[in-house]
Amino acid sequence: MNMTPGWAARARGLFADNKGPWGSSTGSTPPPGSGGPDNPGPASPWGTPGPNRPRGPGASVTSLDDFLARGRARFGGGRGGTTPPSKSMIGWGLLAVVLLWLVFTSFHRIAPEERGVVTQVGRYSRTLGPGIGFTLPSPLERVQKVDVENIRNVDLGSTSTETLMLTGDQNIIDIAYSVRWNVRDPELFLFEIQNPEETIQQVAESAMRAALSAVTLDQAIGEGRGQIENQVQENMQRILDSYKSGVLIQGVAVKQADPPAAVNDAFKAVSASQQAAQSDINQARAYALQLAQLSQGEATAFDKVYEQYRLAPEVTRRRMYYETMERVLQNVDKTIVEAPGVTPYLPLNQTRPPAAAIAEPGAQAPAAGAGR
Repeated sequence: MNMTPGWAARARGLFADNKGPWGSSTGSTPPPGSGGPDNPGPASPWGTPGPNRPRGPGASVTSLDDFLARGRARFGGGRGGTTPPSKSMIGWGLLAVVLLWLVFTSFHRIAPEERGVVTQVGRYSRTLGPGIGFTLPSPLERVQKVDVENIRNVDLGSTSTETLMLTGDQNIIDIAYSVRWNVRDPELFLFEIQNPEETIQQVAESAMRAALSAVTLDQAIGEGRGQIENQVQENMQRILDSYKSGVLIQGVAVKQADPPAAVNDAFKAVSASQQAAQSDINQARAYALQLAQLSQGEATAFDKVYEQYRLAPEVTRRRMYYETMERVLQNVDKTIVEAPGVTPYLPLNQTRPPAAAIAEPGAQAPAAGAGR
C-alpha cells in the first residue's frame, strides 16, 4: 500500500493548525519567545493561539495522542480511511455516462453493402444509406442493419438422399437444386415475413413441382433443364412479390436430375442405346449430305460443259472423244500404225506381253476357284 498520500495529508494539517504542539495552559508561563503580551519576544514558529483553543481555568496541555486523533479525523481517519466522494464528482460521472450513451446510440456507421432500418418506438421510420447516420438515442429510435448485397444460397434436395417429384408424363424424377437470392427492400424483408429463409424454401419447392408437371422426364434430365430453371425463377419472384417479401431471386441451378435409384441403372442403359442410335443417325445424315454435295458439284460441272457444247458442238464432241479415249487407253499396251495405203510388217511376237504377265492371271484363277 502506498503511504505517501496519508503522511502528506497529516503534514498539511499540522502546519494548518494555529496552536502549538503542546497546547496552552492557564497559570503557566508561556514559553519564551511565544509572543504573548506578558512575554514579548519573537513570534512562535507554530503561530498564535486560535479562537477555539481552550482558555481559562481547567485547560490542560493537549496530549500527543489527542493531537494525532484529531489529525486522523480531519484527514480521513488514518491510513485505511477513504474520503467520501463529493457531489460534484458524482455529477461529472453521471454526465460522462450520459454522453457515452448518446454517442453510442445516436451515431451509426452503415457499411457500403448494408442498409440501416430505423424504428421509432417499434414503428418503421426510415432507412439509412451507407455512411454515418444520426438517430434519436435508444430506446426512442433503434437501427437494424441489413446486408443487401450478399448473395445467399438455399439448397433443396441432396445428392445423397432422394427428393422425388412427378413429371408431366407421369414419371418420377429425383432432383436436387439450389436458389440464389438477396435482399432488395430491407424494410419489407424485416417486417412483412416472419421466417424469410423458410418461406423461400417452400416457395422454391412449389415452383419446381409446377415446372416439372409441364415437361416430360426426358426433357427434365436433358435439354429442358435451362427452361425449367428459368421458369422456376420467374414463378418464385412472382409469388414472393405478392407476399411483399423484399427478396430478389438471382437464379436457380439444377444440380441433379435423375430417375429414382431403383431404375437408374436400367434407365442409363436405355439412354446409352438412344445415344448410340442417335450417333448412327447423325453419321448417316452426314454421309447423305456429303453425297448430295458431290452430286450437286457434278451437276454444276455438267452444266458448264453443256454451255460450252452449245457454243461449239463439233469441237466439244471431238474434245470429249479424245479425253474419253485417253482415259481408256492410258493403261493398255497398244501399237499405233499410220501408213496410208501400206500395211506394214507387224512383229507380233514383240507386240505380245511377256509370258510371265500371261501366266500370272492363269495362276491366280485356280487359287480364286479353290477359294470359292
